[in-house]
Amino acid sequence: MTVLAAFMCIFAYLLGSVSSAVLISHLFALPDPRQAGSKNPGATNVLRIGGKLPAAMVLAFDILKGTIPVWGAYFMGIDPIHLGLVAVSACLGHIFPLFFGFKGGKAVATAFGALLPIGLSLGGLLIVTWAVVVAITRYSSLAALVTVSLAPLYTWLIKPLYTFPVTFLTVLIIIRHHANIVRLLKGTEPKVGKKKVKKAPEE
Repeated sequence: MTVLAAFMCIFAYLLGSVSSAVLISHLFALPDPRQAGSKNPGATNVLRIGGKLPAAMVLAFDILKGTIPVWGAYFMGIDPIHLGLVAVSACLGHIFPLFFGFKGGKAVATAFGALLPIGLSLGGLLIVTWAVVVAITRYSSLAALVTVSLAPLYTWLIKPLYTFPVTFLTVLIIIRHHANIVRLLKGTEPKVGKKKVKKAPEE
């Protein structure tokens, strides 16, 4: 790995470690998302505990955490494999944030942001896939799993050179959703729009 690639990986991890869910919740005087709702510091949980505006802000910031370092590395001429490592570093920062006790979220939005530099067509396919699965099943976690699982295929169709790095992200996100997978198989995963049941963990 080149010095530049290593620097971008560190930068991506540190940027990913900034928990927008915690900071924006504090800004809006909301409960700490790590302690309320599903206890997941992400946009979905902030939507549940605080509404659309703070959730939209969290979503936008989390997407940028993936887009900024990957796009920067892309324009610096870093090769595809190391671009994949930069993307994974941003997601690892979100999942294990240095500044927030290494307790982070699922990194779906950050992974989406990291994929955007590949092309807007890929971003469009990912958004449509997620929306269709949610519309049919009402499961946000299932939509995320289906979308990231199809991401390598979409990438291969659009820019095959980046298929392997995108697969890195797919594996990482699926592993991070292991608890959601178990609940989906058991039929206990809550649906989008459904009021949360106390003591029942959600995505």
